[in-house]
Amino acid sequence: MFGKIHRRFKRIQRSREIANVLIKHGFGHLIERLELKLPLRRKPEEEMVRIPVPVRARLVLEELGPTFIKFGQILSMRPDLIPMEFVEEFKKLQDRVPMFGYGDVESQIKEELGAPVNELFDSFDKDPVAAASVAQVHNAVLDGEDVVVKVQRPEIEDTIEADLDILFNLARLVTRHIPESRLYDPVGIVEEFAKTIRRELDFMVEGRNAEKFKRNFADDPTVYIPRVYWELTSKRILTMEAIHGTKISDLDEDLEEETRKNLSENIAKSYMKQILVDGFFHGDPHPGNIFVMNGGVIAFMDFGIMGRVDDYMKEKLASLFIGIIQKDTEKIVDEFLDIGIVGDETSIPEFKSDIGDLIEEYYGTSLKQVEISTMMNEVMKTALKHRIRIPANFALLIKALVTMEEICRELNPDFNLTEISKPFVESLVAERIHPRRIISRLMENISEFNELITVIPRRLNQILSKLHEGKLVIDLEHKGLNRAISELDAASNRLSVSLIISSIIVGSSVIMLTGHGPLLLDLPVLGILGFVIAGILGMALVISILRSGRF
Repeated sequence: MFGKIHRRFKRIQRSREIANVLIKHGFGHLIERLELKLPLRRKPEEEMVRIPVPVRARLVLEELGPTFIKFGQILSMRPDLIPMEFVEEFKKLQDRVPMFGYGDVESQIKEELGAPVNELFDSFDKDPVAAASVAQVHNAVLDGEDVVVKVQRPEIEDTIEADLDILFNLARLVTRHIPESRLYDPVGIVEEFAKTIRRELDFMVEGRNAEKFKRNFADDPTVYIPRVYWELTSKRILTMEAIHGTKISDLDEDLEEETRKNLSENIAKSYMKQILVDGFFHGDPHPGNIFVMNGGVIAFMDFGIMGRVDDYMKEKLASLFIGIIQKDTEKIVDEFLDIGIVGDETSIPEFKSDIGDLIEEYYGTSLKQVEISTMMNEVMKTALKHRIRIPANFALLIKALVTMEEICRELNPDFNLTEISKPFVESLVAERIHPRRIISRLMENISEFNELITVIPRRLNQILSKLHEGKLVIDLEHKGLNRAISELDAASNRLSVSLIISSIIVGSSVIMLTGHGPLLLDLPVLGILGFVIAGILGMALVISILRSGRF
């Protein structure tokens, strides 16, 4: 019981801290709109209101710590959910966290693996080589082999779960009190984030991702995936083979042109295989996660964020690639409308017109000059502008493609993703039109149609029965009225308090002039009391206005 009370008290304290940080950075109006009833003392700092909103949002996330930093980092991969200026700003978020002590490392390893460090490893470096919000990494030696050991921060899971509870509550409040936010599904965003970060907290998931990746590239000599040591891996400890190589971003500038060209092609081919063949791709291919080993072999690291592409999405991607290569506006629009979720406010003719304008810029351009990932990114931005929501995996895929193409062009300025992707796309299209595949899809469609014929009469009968019994209920939602009512309510309350304060001041002034009633220092007590009450109410009104950030 006391444990529950303690957790409840800590969450109230954390909620208050979050609210104060929002107010400090000039977001007090959000607290007011969400109708948060918390004892707040801070006021917005004057210099903050001059800073752009995306920068202030990043500062809020940084001040609130690991969970919120990770939330911002994941949002930076989702330009379909937040405006591009916020995406660019959130990309700057870094895990600025101190390393935790070696004593905690020893305790975590003994608790998770059942034996002390010196019994499990030949040697173990006490100083970590890297530290992030969730874990830190140590070099070690196991049976004469170099390994890296990823150790989770103590109690980080409890901290993240507490913050997730608060994020869910905030998301529900945002949905309830800010109707225009419902287009972006705040609760759904937090649910997706919670699923992602809980997967990252389970190192067994990362280990399985690495093992699956290794199987997918078992027959490819140009790609290497480090081995997972399962006997020394648990939910909070991950032991993997150490990679001896050079980060792709740290290669010598005088590296031979042919070597650079081969490296760029190997990276691109591996990605096309991941996306269009395996349907399982590395979701965070930044330069720190790609190493070059002896012989020009590419090694991938960090398998915490992975994306998946099902057969349907593969086909859509292949068609989208073809549409972009052929500069076919109709095909690009049709595929994006199939991939995305079209909102009520979407104007398809306007979307088609904007895509046409975008394609127009590429007319007369050779295939070598067309950057497929960049163009896909531009098409996605246009879709978002027209309120077409993009699935999370597709948004992650485009971000990964853009990052990969940037790395390849850095290695080889003449890099051409179109030429690399063409064989993979042609193979996928050939498979799609194979008679066996056509018959298989036809049978699936017949099965679905048969099910539909069975279900429709039953559903129609249910609707007619409810209509006959007078139990058919239709919910109507007024969009945009809640905000206006809330603001009108707040304004009328402030006006009422102002009138009451004015009345008290006028009444107290009359009493002071007449001099009636008990006296204190030759002044009427009721008059003094009236002025004090008016002063307190006036101060409270001023504080309320300052807290809202609207003045």
